[in-house]
Amino acid sequence: MAKILYGVHGSQHGHAIRATVVARHLPHHEFLFISSEEGAGLLGREFRVEHFENPGTRYKKYKVDTAATVALAARTLARRGRELDRLARIIDDFRPDAAISDYEYFVPIAAKRAGIPCLSLDHQHVISACAHDIPASLRLDYYGILASIRFLFSHCTDYLAISFYQPPVKPGLRARIAPPILRDSVFRFTPSDGDHILVYQSCSICDAFVPFLKTLDREFRVYGYDIDRTEGNLTFRSYSEDGLLADLSTCAYVMCGGGHNLMSEALYYGKPVMSFPVGGALEQHLNALYLEKLGYGRKLDMMRLSKNMILDFEAALPARRAAVRAATFRGNEMVFDLVEGFVKNGRLALS
Repeated sequence: MAKILYGVHGSQHGHAIRATVVARHLPHHEFLFISSEEGAGLLGREFRVEHFENPGTRYKKYKVDTAATVALAARTLARRGRELDRLARIIDDFRPDAAISDYEYFVPIAAKRAGIPCLSLDHQHVISACAHDIPASLRLDYYGILASIRFLFSHCTDYLAISFYQPPVKPGLRARIAPPILRDSVFRFTPSDGDHILVYQSCSICDAFVPFLKTLDREFRVYGYDIDRTEGNLTFRSYSEDGLLADLSTCAYVMCGGGHNLMSEALYYGKPVMSFPVGGALEQHLNALYLEKLGYGRKLDMMRLSKNMILDFEAALPARRAAVRAATFRGNEMVFDLVEGFVKNGRLALS
């Protein structure tokens, strides 16, 4: 048995869900989590968690709220010295054999100071570990997120990025890319092709989206608005893991933002994805670009909604379904083995 210090980015739920899946599949090890916000709440249901505020992205009106995001980062960095001292005391008490970071700021720095090997396990490092063909309109955002990743979240010894797209790793990096980690509950549902369309809005809501959906002669099952009611062709459902996965596994296709976790689950079920990435969120735009490049779906603009985008997307559904169903989107077993090897050897196996 090893003791593992595990830092988890607290914004949204995706990072904590991924960390929970990893910890559940390595029950012979002891975990101590470092997290904040929604992540700390979710992890705290099963594991010991110490709260450390982290830099995170804030959203407003379907765009990154730059002022709020910068303010959060500044507040976190202002407490950097005190928080690292507190984490050093926690490390002295817990005495971890290895550390893991899912886009968390403090754990990699503290682990490095303590001489503890630290594995980065997240999706974001696919951005910095690989070369990408970035459109000119996104290059400013791209270089901005690269700087953020390298300055705030790149103090680990090794990097394992999980992603539904897997471009080659840049030469000389101790890094590799693996298919997505899916939560265990995903595997309880058998996919089939129904008539409804699954709509999922998470980090930000566009006011024009629901009125647009009401103009379409389609059945939509809508998550993200935290209500339960029916309005014409729209059925709103509050979040339920089983309810969401049941609707996701049986839908015709998916309409969502640009989040990697929901995309990966949809693709695992063989569902093409219509993606509306949030303005200024480069990771989401990159996900959507690869979605379109690989033939799995379309990258679209929430500010330019039209009926033709629906008709065009549906006309290509057979080809997109074929592309999705020819690929592999389950990386759980590979990732568990790689993490186990890192914990045992203190190094990530690169081949």
